[in-house]
Amino acid sequence: MINLPTSIDETQALLSRENYVCDRALATLVYLALTLHRPIFLEGEAGVGKTELAKVVAKSLGRRLIRLQCYEGLDASTAVYEWNFAAQMLALRAGEEIDIYDDRFLIRRPLLEAMQPDAAGPPVLLIDEIDRTDEPFEAFLLEALSDFQVTIPERGTIKAPEPPIVILTSNRTREVHDALKRRCLYHWVEYPSFARELEILHARAPEAAETLSREVVAFVQELRTADLFKNPGVAETIDWAKCLVALDAVALSPEVIADTLGAVLKYQDDIAKIAGSEATRILNSARAELRQRQ
Repeated sequence: MINLPTSIDETQALLSRENYVCDRALATLVYLALTLHRPIFLEGEAGVGKTELAKVVAKSLGRRLIRLQCYEGLDASTAVYEWNFAAQMLALRAGEEIDIYDDRFLIRRPLLEAMQPDAAGPPVLLIDEIDRTDEPFEAFLLEALSDFQVTIPERGTIKAPEPPIVILTSNRTREVHDALKRRCLYHWVEYPSFARELEILHARAPEAAETLSREVVAFVQELRTADLFKNPGVAETIDWAKCLVALDAVALSPEVIADTLGAVLKYQDDIAKIAGSEATRILNSARAELRQRQ
């Protein structure tokens, strides 16, 4: 079992070893969550690294990652468990004397699975995009996150012997109820500064030439001021840089931007708005910003 970090600096170093670049505030939050067994609530735009944090925490600690992808209409039974009805019926038809609520018929869903630690320790439970669910499911989560337990009517209450490491994410498509947020340590994940985004790109796409990396970051940062329907996140910055490397690009040009805009923008209206002369203007503005930074 990998030991938990014993300081904020150690936490930041642990994340950095898995190429996750974060500021001290977020590292502090992770350290406190691990120390105090408190859930983390991460809110921010899509693509800024919220989901990735859960993956990195799990990998760096050698823990299982259990992901509950939220969606409209998700209910407690779907998130916790269900019974294998087909297997139950087959066993009954075969004349077996069975307990139909035996473990072999129980299908564990993410919340129940997260209550079962293994030799590596409690797992990391990622409750992704909680803002896509509705209030009844939020209310159900209050019990699970307050006492780290779930209830199966046929089996009773199952309590985690050790609390899982819980990370909730929200893209803020709607407000999540305060009662749920109060159970968590909260952090708003901003778009990174130029320097931090460049550091992230160096960590995640080290094969990109320095000139290309700087131009990509500067261009994306300019895009985020362009009143788009969907601003590109850090994930798109990394994807775009990798696409450009695959095309053997060592610097941006209007032509290569036009050919690869679909790697950084995901809506046709945004692509149409930026294509052509606007892309050239943004590139020139980005390069002017880079010259000022030198």
